[in-house]
Amino acid sequence: YRATVLLKGSTTLVAQDGDAPVRVNPTGTSWLATAGSGDVLSGLTGSLLAAGLDPRDAASVGAYLHGLAARRSSDGAPVAARDVAEAIPAAWRDVYA
Repeated sequence: YRATVLLKGSTTLVAQDGDAPVRVNPTGTSWLATAGSGDVLSGLTGSLLAAGLDPRDAASVGAYLHGLAARRSSDGAPVAARDVAEAIPAAWRDVYA
């Protein structure tokens, strides 16, 4: 079953069938364990897929940006999914800075 799997957690993992190594995302945080956070991640990852990224890359980039956005919006405390979504453009700019 040619599948790519994203396991969301404080350390998010991206795995794909075959011999490709599992990717470990270092930007995650336990503050993302809030209602709607996974919806933000799936929407972001889906948009990257729609833009033409390979599924493994879309999942990896989505997880990375999601974690950066959470860190930007958290100020050391739990965050709402809306705050994470609103911080994604700034996280994207950080990557390209």
